Amino acid sequence: MASKTLKVPNISCEHCITTIKREVRALPGVSGVEGVVDSQEVTVVNDGEKTLEKAIETLKEIGYPPAE
Repeated sequence: MASKTLKVPNISCEHCITTIKREVRALPGVSGVEGVVDSQEVTVVNDGEKTLEKAIETLKEIGYPPAE
């Protein structure tokens, strides 16, 4: 398993984290998602680069694009 922490500037509250967790955790190959409002970070535990790419794409689709 791989783990990647992404900076997500649009995170402003716990509701944002809940939405992100629900949507990203539903992807095949994602085994965990954690988020921190104060640091605006999301950590995705996944099974590889393709899954991480899909997680990033999902974040963009739901209005939480990671910073480049």
